[in-house]
Amino acid sequence: MQQADFFNRLQATLETLIPQSNPIDWTTTLAARWVRPQHWLPGSLSPFVADLQLSFSDLSGVARQESLFRANLEQFLNGRPANAVLLWGARGTGKSSMVHAALNAYCDRGLRIIEVDKEQLGDLPAIVRAVHQVPCRFLVFCDDLSFSEGERASSALKSVLDGTLEQLTENVLVVCTSNRRHLVPEPASDNQSSLVLDGELHHGDAVEERIALSDRFGLWLSFPSYPQDTYLTMCRHWYERLGADQALPRFGETHAIAANRFAIGRGGRSGRVAKHFVIDWIARFHAGLID
Repeated sequence: MQQADFFNRLQATLETLIPQSNPIDWTTTLAARWVRPQHWLPGSLSPFVADLQLSFSDLSGVARQESLFRANLEQFLNGRPANAVLLWGARGTGKSSMVHAALNAYCDRGLRIIEVDKEQLGDLPAIVRAVHQVPCRFLVFCDDLSFSEGERASSALKSVLDGTLEQLTENVLVVCTSNRRHLVPEPASDNQSSLVLDGELHHGDAVEERIALSDRFGLWLSFPSYPQDTYLTMCRHWYERLGADQALPRFGETHAIAANRFAIGRGGRSGRVAKHFVIDWIARFHAGLID
């Protein structure tokens, strides 16, 4: 076999392994994922049908968070400087729902979402290059972000947020959700190296490293666990919305008691638990399992 034939066949084989991405029509596509089948292959955008059923009216107990999030988003949509956003707090309290509701509210103004896994956050410069000429505004969204001790992806995120994106993100804004404020485990032993000098607190190197990561986000929004009244408000909201076209009894004290028992069984109160309770209750009602 001639050397030229060998390299031609090798090139043909490699081309079959590399996924071919078609141009995305962003006038009709609202969301895409950054995918990379193998770590040694280049990434590409894969469009998907976005779920637009969630709206800001479906969120309860987070009015302050919503107002700050939307104010920053308005800056971004109007072409002004906007902060990368970290939504952190208890699970199921509306962090990712806030992003989904934003797409619903602002897609007509050119807002689009690109979902990316944490392992591929180092590809942010490539994502930016893929959309920098598109006349839309993109939220690069990483859901449920957290890092193990010493995980290299955290360093990639720090460097990208602190350096590259500052020059390249006129139409790209990073939004992440996490259950952890500083995105990484925080053992109590790290605080033992903190000192108080002249009345000022000086953190140890380990704590400083954690703060340095989350500090790249200009806007932090915390989502605490729901108190009981907010949880029951969410239950009532989803009961009225999901049961709007069904002959259901009015939401009352019996429902509230059942909702609280459901939350105890799930280990906490949240908007997600409220919706799951309502779906479960309606299913039981139609199955004749509720008196």
